[in-house]
Amino acid sequence: MQDQVRRIEPGIRTIILAVVTIATFLNPFTGSSINLALPLIGEEFGIDAVILSWVPASYLLSMAIFLLPAGRLGDLLGRGRVFTLGTLIYTTGSVLSYFAPGIEIFLGCRFLQGLGSAMVFSNSVAIIAEIYPPGERGMALGLNTMAVYGGLTLGPFLGGLLAQYLGWRSIFGITVVLGGLVLASVRLLPASLSEKRYEPFDIRGAAFSAMIIVLFFLGVSTIPQISGFAAIVCSLVLFVVFLKVEEATGSPLFPVRLFRENRPFSYSNAAALINYCATFAVTFLMSLYLQVVKGYSPAFAGLVLLVQPLVQMIFSPFAGRLSDRAPPENLASLGLIASAVSLFGFSFLGPETELLPVILLLVILGIGLALFSAPNTNAIMSSVSRHHYGVASAMLATMRSLGMMMSMGLVMIAFALILGSTPISPASAGAFLHSMRVVFFILFLVSILGALVSRRRRGMQGMKVA
Repeated sequence: MQDQVRRIEPGIRTIILAVVTIATFLNPFTGSSINLALPLIGEEFGIDAVILSWVPASYLLSMAIFLLPAGRLGDLLGRGRVFTLGTLIYTTGSVLSYFAPGIEIFLGCRFLQGLGSAMVFSNSVAIIAEIYPPGERGMALGLNTMAVYGGLTLGPFLGGLLAQYLGWRSIFGITVVLGGLVLASVRLLPASLSEKRYEPFDIRGAAFSAMIIVLFFLGVSTIPQISGFAAIVCSLVLFVVFLKVEEATGSPLFPVRLFRENRPFSYSNAAALINYCATFAVTFLMSLYLQVVKGYSPAFAGLVLLVQPLVQMIFSPFAGRLSDRAPPENLASLGLIASAVSLFGFSFLGPETELLPVILLLVILGIGLALFSAPNTNAIMSSVSRHHYGVASAMLATMRSLGMMMSMGLVMIAFALILGSTPISPASAGAFLHSMRVVFFILFLVSILGALVSRRRRGMQGMKVA
């Protein structure tokens, strides 16, 4: 592995990192831009709020379904090959979205984009781990993480300008240009990234995992209805069966043995799941707090909320670099503690709270997420052999997706129990504030749990499963 890394010139490595980083930037940029353009999309297609919600949901569902299969295919067919095909599919989906004549075709295009994005995301981190040695990997992963939060930061601003002056379809025009740039540069990927491994692909496992994710997704989105809880229970039962099936499979999609025998890998993924569960709902809740409780305009609220991803974007490369020199699990644990401090502070916000404390809490959260994300990714990729880079990268992305769903599920349950069917408006600001405080305190406890799980990894480095 080290010999393969040394044969790639540093300049070529930098170019490859830039190509992978641009591709990584596309997903959060498009997602945050499209969310801002949803009213315009709904108006053009003449659809209600339920159907409109499927514009982001169809993309997220597709991505969650295909992450693990795409990561496994990267290990079998070559990460460079799957990454390139994923970029092509994503760019094609963007072209088709630009010209979509109706909502049905548009949703299909978004699903196609989700497939392409899954192929890119599940292999981008693996490619970085493949071409950078351990002593330099953290910095590269930090830059890649910076691209994610750069997309989240620039998306609302640039997306708003594009949608307002050129129409919402122009957002997809930008992604086509960036996707084309990546496709024009993939020839620089080294041949070692396209090596094949002649092992069977676990089709049964892929079908099983798709059913589990669809049931879990539908369950979370329909909570607190009985059918929602039933779907989640069914998904958990199927997951237990899935683990048994995968354990008996020679070339499994889900690395049960890796989780069982590689403690750093399993604890790091658990920490990732808990981290995203604890923090993903913050932007959603704070957006409502700033507008409904504080009475700020949507534009000003959006400007305030840019603080957190901007801080994370700035600190991520430094955190990644630091994880090359210090134990990454210690940095990740410190990040979770910082996030817990901010979540605890959010649970005390009220109508009279000044703006400065809110901004300070968002800064602390941004630093906490920066300290966690790149170092934890470094810990995961450093705990496995190169043959597992694809599935490890995909597993991390899957933990991210599931954590996000769980975070919003907690919000939905709290809203249903406290607000009921009451619309969120200035008239119901008191009830909303109560539910928000309850959720933030629960998320604080979740983040503390994550810090404890993360600290369990101390002294476990180097326990790789071939």
